[in-house]
Amino acid sequence: MFKWVLAMGIGLLLAACQSHDKLDLPVIEPVITPYTFEEASQNWPIIASLAPPQGLRACCAFGYNLQAELWGLPVPFYTIDNIVEADSLGEHHYNDSFLGASAALMGLSNEKIGLLYTDKSGFIDISHVRDTADYTFYLFSQIYPRLGQQWSLSLSEELADRQIHFSAFEPPKSAKQRYTLSAYLAAKLAFQLAVWHEIAQWYGYQSVPGFSEGVSAFSPEDLYSNLLGSRLALTLILQGRAGSLATYSQSMENILPLALHQLGSKDRKTTRKIFDSVDGLWWNSYRRVPEKFLVLTRDYQTSDQRYPLMPPQIMPSEGLFLTLPDRYLKYDLSLLAQLRLLPTGNMKQLPKPTSYWTVADFPQLAEDAKQQDLLQQILKP
Repeated sequence: MFKWVLAMGIGLLLAACQSHDKLDLPVIEPVITPYTFEEASQNWPIIASLAPPQGLRACCAFGYNLQAELWGLPVPFYTIDNIVEADSLGEHHYNDSFLGASAALMGLSNEKIGLLYTDKSGFIDISHVRDTADYTFYLFSQIYPRLGQQWSLSLSEELADRQIHFSAFEPPKSAKQRYTLSAYLAAKLAFQLAVWHEIAQWYGYQSVPGFSEGVSAFSPEDLYSNLLGSRLALTLILQGRAGSLATYSQSMENILPLALHQLGSKDRKTTRKIFDSVDGLWWNSYRRVPEKFLVLTRDYQTSDQRYPLMPPQIMPSEGLFLTLPDRYLKYDLSLLAQLRLLPTGNMKQLPKPTSYWTVADFPQLAEDAKQQDLLQQILKP
């Protein structure tokens, strides 16, 4: 979230290199329904080689016109605007590097990140949408060629050593059903990685050493935005947009504004007004990034079956319910792959598991975080 600090000097040079040539692709309509039963119409071409996303985009604390501090000292002449509009999101760049994310946060990138308000889904964090879409695309590229095989995928550390273990099973005989099953599994696992990131942030993970990310952990809009990203990528993959990096990136660029309009996206002025309406309830505009309790209301739910948190609620119960499938055909997705979080030598406040954490442990880790936050807010209002 604070990667701009190290990238300030070279952001302009990086931004000049980010544009990509436009492809003339038919528009794909987003499928923004509570449940999805989408399937591939054929066995589409798949990208041959794809590197994993290099970290996550550098965004965003909840609120707007945020002031910042470093080591307890105010940062002069720097304000995080944080508000975007659906029709001004620019390009989509898969695999944003540390520097690319920094350029986006500073407003120097052709890819825009920030928050906006929608009628059906409350606040949406564009960074989280993009990140989980990218991970869905990446995981699909790894899963499909090995579907049905026993193997493991190792990812970069986030407090824990992240590994996905895939089980051996008899895959569908139909090529398009294998394609669909791979896409469903990729979306499911990408969302689980997003949940772990929220947990890791709360327990002390720092993508830039010395800069706390606790302010962003379980922010009210985060995981719903991740879920939206996995659903959008799922639609693109099933419509044959996973054949190349250029095709995927252009398709994400095209589908994201359409999805936000379906959700009833608002302009900058309205988003600012809604932010103001929950100032003092959801966030404290007098606090600076990265003060943890700049964010006052958090959503600690870890499920991929979720409502958005709609102002002025403090528990999600309204808005557009979104889910990811648990099954496809006869296959229970939870039996096909397991995300494991193994202990490392740098787990910060994260308690050490007997062997490793799994998705089954997420609710308790989140609940423990919630109880500690409540206690801290009572002791340090």
